Amino acid sequence: MAIIARQLWETNTLKTGDSTNSLAVRAAWMSFIGRSTQGEIAKRLGVSAAKVHRLIAHAQKEGLIKFQVEARPAECMELEESLVSEFDLNNCIIAPDLGGSEDPFSGVASAAGQFIHRLISVPEVRRVGMGMGRTLLASVVAMPHLHKPELDVVSISGSLTRRLSANPFDVVQRLQMDTGAEGFYLPVPYMAETKEERDMFLSQRSVQELLARARASDLFVLGIGSVSRDSHLVQRRLITEQEHSELLSSGACCDLLSRFVNPNGSISSVSLNDKAVGLHYEDVRGARVVAVAGGTEKAEATLAALRTGVITDLVIDEPLARDMLSLLERQKISLSQD
Repeated sequence: MAIIARQLWETNTLKTGDSTNSLAVRAAWMSFIGRSTQGEIAKRLGVSAAKVHRLIAHAQKEGLIKFQVEARPAECMELEESLVSEFDLNNCIIAPDLGGSEDPFSGVASAAGQFIHRLISVPEVRRVGMGMGRTLLASVVAMPHLHKPELDVVSISGSLTRRLSANPFDVVQRLQMDTGAEGFYLPVPYMAETKEERDMFLSQRSVQELLARARASDLFVLGIGSVSRDSHLVQRRLITEQEHSELLSSGACCDLLSRFVNPNGSISSVSLNDKAVGLHYEDVRGARVVAVAGGTEKAEATLAALRTGVITDLVIDEPLARDMLSLLERQKISLSQD
C-alpha cells in the first residue's frame, strides 16, 4: 500500500518571507518524497532532529501535505463489485470505514478527490459540470494539485440561496481556484420561490446561455442529497418547512440535481420539482456522470439516485455501501413476498 505526500502549490499557501512554512515544506519533501530520515534531514538543514519533527508536524497541520493511499481493502472491492453488477456502473469506488473519524467526509472525500483528479486530468475533458454539497466540496478540497487553465468549470444548479446569498457548499469557486480554470456560476437560486419565478429566471438570456454551456460538459460531477432534517436543503434553508413536509408526505427520499426522486427511481409529484432552476438529471443522461455520497443516512437516497439510470460512476464510503446493500436485500425480500 503506497502513500504519496504532495505539496499544495496554491498561491496563497506560502507567503513571501514565511520562513517556517518554507522550511516545513522542504522538510516534508525530504521526508516523504526523498525518503530521508529525520536525522539526515536535520543534518542537511542544519537544525535538530526535534526541530525537523516539529516542521513536518507543522506542514501537516497547515495542510501543506496531502496523503493518498493507493489501494483499498479486499472487503471494499467486494462491495464495489456487487454495486457495479447491480447497477451496471462503469466504476464504483468505496472508501474504507475510518472507525469513528472526527470528519465524517474525510474517507470518501479522499477517494473522490483522487478519482475526480484522474478524470479531469485527461486532455479530452475541457469542461466539467459541477453540482454542490458538503461531500462534493470536501472532495474537491482533498483533490491532488492540478494546473489546467484551459478547463471550464460550470455550475449545473443554481449557485445562490433563496435570499440570493452565496451558497457555502458551491464547488465551482474552489475547483476554479485549485486548477486555474475558468469558472461559470449560475446566478440564480437553487430553488425559486414559485414556478412563475423559475420561468422568469429561465427566460433570461444569460441563464439560458449558462445552462447550454453546462449541458455541453464533457463530464458531470454531482452529489446525492437526502430529504432528512439534517440534509443540506433543510440546514441551509433552501426549502421551507412546508415544502419539507410535502417532500416527506410524498415519499420522496432523494435530491438529485434539485429534483426529488422516490425510492424506485421515479420523479416524485411535488411542487418543488417545478421550482428548480438548474439542469434536470435527464439533461445529463448518456454522459459521464460521477456521483459522490457519504454517510449511512443516505442509503435510500443513493439507491434511488442509482435507479434513475443516470449515474455512471459512484464514489461512496464503506458504511454507506454496507447499508445500501443491506437495504437492497430487504427491498428484494419485500418485493418477493408481495
